[in-house]
Amino acid sequence: MDITPEFWSELPHGVRLVLIPVVAIAAHLAVRAVHRLGEWILTPANSPRVARELVKRRHPKVATVAGLVVSAVTFALYFFAVGLMLNELGVELKDYLVTATVVGLAVGFGLQGLVQDVVTGLTLIFSDVLDIGDVIEVAGQVGRVEKIGLRFTTLVTFVGATVNVPNRNIAHVSRYRRGMIRAYVDVEVPPSVPEAEVQETVERIARGIRSQYPAVVVTDPESFGVFDAEGGWRYLRVKFRLWPGQTQVIETAFRQRLLAALKSLDPAYQDWMVSVTYRVPPGRAPQDGEKVHAGPRANAPRSARSDGQP
Repeated sequence: MDITPEFWSELPHGVRLVLIPVVAIAAHLAVRAVHRLGEWILTPANSPRVARELVKRRHPKVATVAGLVVSAVTFALYFFAVGLMLNELGVELKDYLVTATVVGLAVGFGLQGLVQDVVTGLTLIFSDVLDIGDVIEVAGQVGRVEKIGLRFTTLVTFVGATVNVPNRNIAHVSRYRRGMIRAYVDVEVPPSVPEAEVQETVERIARGIRSQYPAVVVTDPESFGVFDAEGGWRYLRVKFRLWPGQTQVIETAFRQRLLAALKSLDPAYQDWMVSVTYRVPPGRAPQDGEKVHAGPRANAPRSARSDGQP
């Protein structure tokens, strides 16, 4: 059974030989046209590349599906062109298709990890698990989603490194919708030190940490002033916005430096008098991305309703 297109079979053999390079060039031009069509779908007329990237971020699923369609059409064009050229070399299209099918099945069984990558990639694309632009923690990596492909999900870390995570390794996803977590530091004010001096010390060190670690502390720290706790003590609260997964900056650099400064003001000051609580931004219920580490008195204050809302 000959499945060669009728219009091609009716051409003289010599003409078909001459047309082989023409078919190759035409296939290449058709692929270029398909790619241009995909770009046109994603970008308004005469828009710069920046606008195209903006459209991809605002409509990530449309961008991904358009990319998949372009890739599928590209493969089909090349596949058909190669089949026509092999046909002129004595290989029937039927045999070509059968061979390609058998090879595809063999490759599919032999590369089950690749198949799993593709299936997981399609699931990610057509679900709301994550989107381009989200900051997530997955497979031990934290970064902003740059691309969701059929084989890899590409993340960009806080230091600018590009990480390609195989889709089959994506099992649990911690999603930070606003791209950050909040660290609340409660500093108990010792009775022997003026509140203004404690506040100046805390805010000065907080500004220094922001200056030293701008990629981790993503915005300027906020001080909410001094509050009264129900237990009879007073505390100062400071808020940091951090890149997820980088809480050690608060735990080590800031907390240890702050304790050293406060102990110089009051030698009796204790480590447990500085506590840290981590929360995700409001707007959804706490998920896997939320981590809490608090001292004995971290949950005591109720009067500071501004803790999670500012």
